[in-house]
Amino acid sequence: MMQRILALALALGTAATAASAQRIETALVAGGCFWCVESDFRRVDGVSDVTVGFAGGTVENPTYNQVTRGGTGHLEVALIEFDAETISYPQILHMFMRSIDPLDAGGQFCDRGEIYTTAIFATPEQRTAAQTAIDEATTELGQPVVTPVREIARFWPAEEYHQGYAYSSDLVLTRFGPLTRAAAYGRYREACGRDARVRDVWGDDAPFINR
Repeated sequence: MMQRILALALALGTAATAASAQRIETALVAGGCFWCVESDFRRVDGVSDVTVGFAGGTVENPTYNQVTRGGTGHLEVALIEFDAETISYPQILHMFMRSIDPLDAGGQFCDRGEIYTTAIFATPEQRTAAQTAIDEATTELGQPVVTPVREIARFWPAEEYHQGYAYSSDLVLTRFGPLTRAAAYGRYREACGRDARVRDVWGDDAPFINR
């Protein structure tokens, strides 16, 4: 019995040490379709969660339909939570910039309009790193980057059905008939040309493109 108690205490102590070693921070970014940003960053070692939603506008607790109709000022965004002991904020931004087309001021890929434009929403403490990410992208591309660094804004989560969309087995009716949300997302991403354009802009530096 004593051995079992000691083993349990050791296991609990190890779990507590691991938890305390984590330093969870967040990055708030707008990269066009928020399903795509979520899908990309859920694959990154050190990222613990990604929540999709809206930020930057004036309407409180907006719905997806309100935002897509326009006039709210909100962008589609992703709130990326990560363990700063595993991956740093500058590393997150480096990957983010190379997962979008930062030369496009009118939206992203097939998604056009203000709500799909790109941005990094930075706290005062994050602003220097955010501007450095923009400057590095500008230097690498040799062209002006239009992605702005914006002041941190309140994040409003999107409806539940948008969360984890690229991984959902729930059915949705599409022009191809009923598909899982995951399958519908895959067809959308390919048809929208996101990966093809990112490859054109960034080449081998694009971190999420399957080669």
